[in-house]
Amino acid sequence: MSAQIRMAVLPACLLAALASPAAFADAGMGLTQLDAVEVTGQKPDDYAAGSTDSATRLELTPRETPQSVSVITRAQMDDFGLDNINEVLANTTGVVVEQVETDRVYFTARGFDITNFQRDGFGLPLPYGIQNGDLDTALYERIEVLRGANGLLSSTGNPSATVNFVRKRPGSELDGGVRLGLGSWDQRRLDVDVGGPLNDSGSVRGRAVAAWQEGDSHLDRYSLEKKVVYGVIEADLGPATTLAIGVSHQDNAPTGNLWGALPLFFTDGTPTDYDVSTSTSADWSHWDSSDTRAFVELAHALDNGWTIKAAVNHEEMEEESELFYVYGTPDPVTGLGLFAYPSAYGGRFKALSADVFATGPMRLGGRDHDVVVGASWADGNNRELSWYGNDVGTPLAPGQAFDGSYPKPSFDAYSDGSDFDYGRESFYATVRWNLADRFKLITGLNHTRVDTEGFSYGESNTVDESRTTPFAGAVLDLGPAWSVYASYGEIFSQQSEVNADNRLVGPVEGSNAEIGLKGEWFDGGLNASLAVFRADQDNLAEYAGFDTGTGRSYYAGVDARSQGVELDFAGRLGEHWHVAGGYTVLELEAADGSDARTYVPRQLLRLSAVVDLTAVPGLSLGANLRWQSAIDREAVAYDDLGTATPLRIQQSSYALLGLMANYDINERWSATLNLDNVTDEKYLTSLYWEQGYYGAPRGVTVSVGYRF
Repeated sequence: MSAQIRMAVLPACLLAALASPAAFADAGMGLTQLDAVEVTGQKPDDYAAGSTDSATRLELTPRETPQSVSVITRAQMDDFGLDNINEVLANTTGVVVEQVETDRVYFTARGFDITNFQRDGFGLPLPYGIQNGDLDTALYERIEVLRGANGLLSSTGNPSATVNFVRKRPGSELDGGVRLGLGSWDQRRLDVDVGGPLNDSGSVRGRAVAAWQEGDSHLDRYSLEKKVVYGVIEADLGPATTLAIGVSHQDNAPTGNLWGALPLFFTDGTPTDYDVSTSTSADWSHWDSSDTRAFVELAHALDNGWTIKAAVNHEEMEEESELFYVYGTPDPVTGLGLFAYPSAYGGRFKALSADVFATGPMRLGGRDHDVVVGASWADGNNRELSWYGNDVGTPLAPGQAFDGSYPKPSFDAYSDGSDFDYGRESFYATVRWNLADRFKLITGLNHTRVDTEGFSYGESNTVDESRTTPFAGAVLDLGPAWSVYASYGEIFSQQSEVNADNRLVGPVEGSNAEIGLKGEWFDGGLNASLAVFRADQDNLAEYAGFDTGTGRSYYAGVDARSQGVELDFAGRLGEHWHVAGGYTVLELEAADGSDARTYVPRQLLRLSAVVDLTAVPGLSLGANLRWQSAIDREAVAYDDLGTATPLRIQQSSYALLGLMANYDINERWSATLNLDNVTDEKYLTSLYWEQGYYGAPRGVTVSVGYRF
């Protein structure tokens, strides 16, 4: 059973009972079966994916969707304390979290970077494809990950994956709760979740979510305070029309944060090996950020079975920081060879997007087929300003890079930055052809124009590209539980880099093809898929040299191919087991057949399981396991004389084990214990860069929740 349901449901129910006990009791009478399930501590389908429209805008079950889809439900997030997006995706099949710094992260799937992140199916790629700041999950009901090229709805990006955050919405009954957690390194967290009808008829409903977290870290000097608020109101404007309006805001205030990370090798080519707490941050380092998102959605159902839906989304992210970067290669004896690079940075990213589409049946050839036709528009701006002092390049004394003592400089020597506007217009259409009772064919097209105008840190960032990307997928039912499927999709993304002739490299283009087997049991309570995939990324701009005449870098387009096998499953086994997980094995090669992006693990295993113990009513025990194969990357070490030593930075394969126990003390109170990294594994969080730092050692969190 979901820990959020068990623990985070107080205020609205309490208010309702105080205001009208009889009405509250009457509302409960209609939920007799649900109440019985909650008393036993079981919610059979709480790990099941359910239907999703992430691939086509059509509400399809995982078995009906001809692509690989993973869904992390609210239950799984609460059971294992997955309170930010990094923790969620680290437990998702096929996804690698490249935690390059404390407050900046890349994500990869099928070997390539994930750049498409959506809210309720709408959104734009992140600037530079980087997630800055700790993105909290308190306001999301589930998180969907569609692997491969999502060319129908996210035509720009990489053939890796699309991450869709599905926001919480109010229900027809009053519900609410609170959860308080305490953990290692003085971590403290409070969650409140309230929702239900706002008038007697229930035609207007609301939900409010708030979360606060504060604490230190296993890293020296690092601490984080974050605050999250979210509110949404839904109103039935008529029997067929619903309006939803919502807004969320998150503030992050980390101090002692990393900008860059630890050197991973000495001048003689031998690897460094620091304590897991070692950090290169300065005492004055901070990286404040805020994220505000607002949305309006209007849905109207027509008498002929068609539905029209329109959505407008606004997002604004702001950052302000003073950062300390350490570069160079230390001498193994003296510790010299590291240098200071402090900077003050500010940035603002704003975007406004709109999407309108219609979906419904089409009668043809004696059968009903499903159709989607839509258009989207987006406009955004990204501005950044970095200030530097005269002390850039100052040699650091032995140990000074790691003790936080470097004095805060005056950031007034010179500045650089970026300012570019971008826009995107898309038109898309999809048809799900019902060719036979057991055979469905999905075809679609997306035509997108993307334009960017401006500059980014001294380089032009002006491009204008248009592409039409196709999609085709087929699903054949083999029986009540099994289906086979195949699909093909394309995607592209604009690039502003120029080649040695000072001409634009052109857009990067990608495609994904896969075939697979899908299963569904317990009326959709358990889903599984086995996919064989091939993902291509062509003409990706890669650094090729520096032109001393122009003072600018130039790039060349390179091709890469990823292919492999992926297993994914989620749901319930019997009455008491709740499971989720998957296994990925892939090859990733450049056009010449050599290994590409060797910092991406070639094998990944993700497992989560919770069992409700019938012998001890109210007690649930669980475990999750994350394992990845060894990774490495090439590098070159230079000594004081400039002698080069080629080397490979390596991280051995490792597994991270987590354990949980939840006890429903009674119908209202519950307590949960989570142990992370039980075996106290020491590991580097990423080799995406030639720097890195160590992940958290063994830690514990205890939380208590109250439900009315």
